Amino acid sequence: MPEVLSAPLVVEFPFTRSLGPVQSAFLTGLRERTVLGVKTSGGQVLVPPVEYDPVTADEIRDLVEVAPTGTVTTWAWNPAPRRDQPLRTPFAWVLVKLDGADTALLHVLDAPGPDAVRTGMRVRVRWAAERAGAITDIACFEPYESGPGGPAAPHDGRFADPVTGIVAPARLDYTYSPGRAPTDYLHALAERRTVGERCPSCRKVYVPPRGACPTCGIATAERVEVGPRGTVTTFCIVNIKARNLDIEVPYVYGHIALDGADLALHGRIGGIPYDQVRMGLRVEPVWTEGGRYPDHYRPTGEPDADYDAYKELI
Repeated sequence: MPEVLSAPLVVEFPFTRSLGPVQSAFLTGLRERTVLGVKTSGGQVLVPPVEYDPVTADEIRDLVEVAPTGTVTTWAWNPAPRRDQPLRTPFAWVLVKLDGADTALLHVLDAPGPDAVRTGMRVRVRWAAERAGAITDIACFEPYESGPGGPAAPHDGRFADPVTGIVAPARLDYTYSPGRAPTDYLHALAERRTVGERCPSCRKVYVPPRGACPTCGIATAERVEVGPRGTVTTFCIVNIKARNLDIEVPYVYGHIALDGADLALHGRIGGIPYDQVRMGLRVEPVWTEGGRYPDHYRPTGEPDADYDAYKELI
């Protein structure tokens, strides 16, 4: 039975964004242990605040301060916290309507178990010891026996050294398991060969193979070895260094149509100054010791390919 391949993959993108006056006041307020909401023209207090009324779409700027205590409106128990979640011990995800607010805030509740959580229970904010102007300045909510607090009070939203921007990390961790055709492709690469599959209808050879022709929708099974040389069809110059990638910028990443293939694959182009890479450049793979795929492609020294030879692969 062939080996079933799998590999952990991470897609991560830290998104940097600036803040408008409402979000700036809200996050700066959290740093100062103050919870702010915003009042709509209809008199509703929204926490967390938004900049436009969700009903009328009018811009709203009337900030109000609400209490750090509130009532759980609904909840779900999390028995196994994941990486970067607010608490390391089991906790409840909760929607809390803070006293003075008309909407609920999503956060976590530190409780000994699901039997200790209920809709309607009273809770209060547990502030983080170190605060920087982020939703994590609320470390969590904790049970708190008290009666309802008072109404929201107007607030001018002014604080010293306001927070004007945040970095919002976006990350997806998953395990990828290729199918039959990609598995054959990866095994061939480990042997320093490149294989594709030919469509039985249109006769095009696709590299990397996917097990079906993307044009005809027909299953493919006929293996075809292509390359190893190919032609640069298009390319870009990368000037921003990626985290965890030990390649000095600038470098060139391009689409390469391997000889015998009807689809260009992508790869890094080296062995040539970045400003000398061009469409039609003939290249070949460079393998590192023990590598399971080409490290990069370098010029072969052949004359450039004629544009008509690769124009359909751009």
